[in-house]
Amino acid sequence: MLQVRQLVKHFGGLRAVDGVSFEVGPGQCVALIGPNGAGKSTTFACIAGQYPLTGGDIAWNGQALQGLSPQARLRLGVARTFQVAQVFEALTVLQNVQLAIQARLGQRAVSAFRRLDSQSREPALALLEQTGLQALAEQDALSLPYGAKKRLELALALAARPRLLLLDEPAAGLAGPERAELMQLVKRLAGQGMAVLYTEHNMDAVAGVADRVLVLIEGRLAAQGSFDEISRDAVVRSRYLGQAGGEAGSEGGGHA
Repeated sequence: MLQVRQLVKHFGGLRAVDGVSFEVGPGQCVALIGPNGAGKSTTFACIAGQYPLTGGDIAWNGQALQGLSPQARLRLGVARTFQVAQVFEALTVLQNVQLAIQARLGQRAVSAFRRLDSQSREPALALLEQTGLQALAEQDALSLPYGAKKRLELALALAARPRLLLLDEPAAGLAGPERAELMQLVKRLAGQGMAVLYTEHNMDAVAGVADRVLVLIEGRLAAQGSFDEISRDAVVRSRYLGQAGGEAGSEGGGHA
């Protein structure tokens, strides 16, 4: 279980996150939402290991995460994706996943005598099938459409065999049908026992997907519950969901 207790993050005099607490258990799919500057991206980055904490505690299965690098968290079963998909564009789709699996197995590089193409091929193909990329296995990652790159990045995260999956705006930049398909995949992963926490600003990627929704406003947890419950919350409606007809913009620029 992911446990976040009284998380505080300051940037100079700015209180980006101010005493946020929540839990995410196995099999749960939890969305973290909020208006621009609410603190959701900062909260996410603290959990993922990009920012040191100003105060509070973060633990995964009883193991304190603060002070651990993202790589150390990955070894504990905590994997993440990014808002802008990050893949190895010089490699094919299949080679991307093969390389990620080799990294999990502790092989940082592939020697000239052990070509990447021959390594971990079957498990890599299985991950591509799971993420709907098997037909693109031999295509260069550079030439992939953006939706496929998002799926490939997810496959790279899954190659680490995580038990906690952190997704930073997984549906960002995707058209409606692609967004719906990807989020159903995310929901299935949680259904298989994985703990999933994701940030999002597209409400159609939250409704019907997240088991629980956490709403941050001005660095504090303003509400939590099902999507229907938070949609009826007066503060959430006036401060967030009322913006732009129910869709809030992504957190851009500065610390959110």
